[in-house]
Amino acid sequence: MKAYRAPWWLPGGHLQTIWPALLARPYLTEAPPYTRERWHTPDDDFVDVDHLPAAPEAPWLVLFHGLESSSMSRYAVAFALAAQRRGWNFCVPHFRGCSGEPNLLPRSYHSGDFAEIGFMLGRIRERATAPVYAAGVSLGGNALLRWAEEAGETATRVARAVTAISAPVDLAAAGHALDSGIKRHIYARMFLRTLKPHALAKLQQHPGLFDRERMLAATTLHAFDDCVTAPMHGFADADDYWCRASAKPHLKEIRVPTLVFNARNDPFVPGWSLPGPRDVGSAVTLWQPADGGHVGFPAGGFPSHVHAMPEAVCAWLSAAA
Repeated sequence: MKAYRAPWWLPGGHLQTIWPALLARPYLTEAPPYTRERWHTPDDDFVDVDHLPAAPEAPWLVLFHGLESSSMSRYAVAFALAAQRRGWNFCVPHFRGCSGEPNLLPRSYHSGDFAEIGFMLGRIRERATAPVYAAGVSLGGNALLRWAEEAGETATRVARAVTAISAPVDLAAAGHALDSGIKRHIYARMFLRTLKPHALAKLQQHPGLFDRERMLAATTLHAFDDCVTAPMHGFADADDYWCRASAKPHLKEIRVPTLVFNARNDPFVPGWSLPGPRDVGSAVTLWQPADGGHVGFPAGGFPSHVHAMPEAVCAWLSAAA
């Protein structure tokens, strides 16, 4: 997968992002029969976790999803099927508010929520009797890396190895990329289409939490984060949030075996912003193929599938352990 090449009929990062997200296999009808469990958080809120159980003594794969995503996203289903083929336990802990029901507190989730990652992985570690592997996609990948950085040497007590796929490790670079040119009209608008209703629901729960009219007027992710995400989670503004939540400046602090996997044509994450060998320590492996898009990596013939990336990631995690 380090030398991945996209099918010839899907040229460029945009097609390699959009086609796998909307049209590639696995289809939703192929989703495995998840069982849902609700966990109460230390601050008296809740998160919902979807499980695909295997034998108690089998390894666990924990997947942290991306912005406005869930266990039913195509990549999540593909990871579930990859884990199932290996006989692994699989679970997707939903970030707060992403499981179909609003969470209780005047907070949501964000790209640097390493404490939440630590809580979720800790719950799995308490239950598991075998190695725990963790993978994070996009926002979930950056948050997972921030956890590994903050945990340092103690991360290996929880997870045997971790992987971040298409993680925006430089949030300012990614945010400004998504807010400019055609990307603003395609991707930023897509995210805002669901972020705004979720914010309105949160405001109905907690009146006065942020400026409603300012939020509704936001046409960029920076404007939304400046109005909602940053103040809701204790950051001064969007720039402070993007700076402090980014994983890239701290990658040398990681001690658990870690794969950071980004396509260089990812429309969300500019290639120039990706980490190089000098930015990481000995525990971190970089895969940066020229193709793949954002959480795309389509493979096979028409209509293509997205199984290759989860299979490659699972193989790396197993070998790294």
